[in-house]
Amino acid sequence: MNLETIIRDVPDFPKKGIIFKDITTLLQDGEAFRLALNLMLKKYLDAKIDKVLGIEARGFIFGGVLAYKLGCGFVPARKPGKLPFRTIREEYTLEYGSSALEIHEDSIKPGEKVLIVDDLLATGGTALAAALLAEKLGGEVAGIEFLIELGFLKGRDKIAKYPISSLITY
Repeated sequence: MNLETIIRDVPDFPKKGIIFKDITTLLQDGEAFRLALNLMLKKYLDAKIDKVLGIEARGFIFGGVLAYKLGCGFVPARKPGKLPFRTIREEYTLEYGSSALEIHEDSIKPGEKVLIVDDLLATGGTALAAALLAEKLGGEVAGIEFLIELGFLKGRDKIAKYPISSLITY
């Protein structure tokens, strides 16, 4: 199965000139969704991952399933003000603006191996912010996993010091 053919292009979203890669078509296809998750999972079965850090919001979809399958904890990285307990924060820039991510200050323990998961690697700012958050708490980034990578934006360069994997590259 070619996962790339299942993902829908939406022109001019969220603003003119951007072609949004809509993964809802993949999520709606049980066989494609299962294949994508199994391809992501197999790389980490023997890695002894302690936490999966999923980036809001689509990273929660993939990250939650991977944490369940790996038998480890899940850490949600959310936009500011969304988490109920004390947080740490990292600001970043993305292809069409800037934002920040937060995680609970007690979500990762020193020495824990952390797998970061998101649906899309664009400019790399969001993934770098997630990695820096994990490291601030003493975590070791074991890998950063994406469904899609927009190679022409060179986001991989920003996070090159970490192991990176993408199922689909445009």
